[in-house]
Amino acid sequence: MIIQQLTVGPLQENCWLVADESAREAVLIDPGDEAERLLRAVDGTGCVLSAIWLTHAHFDHLGAVAEIQRRSVVPVPVHLHPADQPLYERAHESGLLYGLNIETPQPASDKLAEGSRVSVGSIVFTVWHVPGHSPGHVAFITGEHCFSGDLVFAGSIGRTDLPLCDPRAMQASLQRVAGLAPDVRVFPGHGEATTIARELSSNPFLRGVARPIGT
Repeated sequence: MIIQQLTVGPLQENCWLVADESAREAVLIDPGDEAERLLRAVDGTGCVLSAIWLTHAHFDHLGAVAEIQRRSVVPVPVHLHPADQPLYERAHESGLLYGLNIETPQPASDKLAEGSRVSVGSIVFTVWHVPGHSPGHVAFITGEHCFSGDLVFAGSIGRTDLPLCDPRAMQASLQRVAGLAPDVRVFPGHGEATTIARELSSNPFLRGVARPIGT
């Protein structure tokens, strides 16, 4: 499995390129900006982009979706939890609040849910619904890899003071991810990759020292 971190846009959001080299198939998780650069990275793997997976629908995680859809010869389906559909539809308006012109993407075509399975080539991921940062936030988990979006970061967590956030749900989601095996690698929506072991020892929100805003 190829995993490539591509940090994009003014908010320094992590898009993760995941590919099965043997199957020549790739996905982009949370393509937030710089569509041309992301597509060059896919081409550099020798793989074909088969899908876009969104951990959630905040504008900084989907800002490149529309351009990727437009540039792709073959339609690229977008996988999204339906509870984040309102955020997806308002991405343009949300971006304007930060001075960013986010192009409205085509409708998401594949609905994610707790326990769903998504795959790139022969690599199968399980979808965890982990709300809190947004109503439809999900994580993609396979083996010793967790793509956590804005659930948990190295040393911190996603915000819980934005519209549609739920601090209590966030606390439950954090407790759930804390139960993953210590050697699971975490690939977050912002910042550096980490491990569950590292976060259990140093992240105040996973250690129980701190709580999401509002709990």
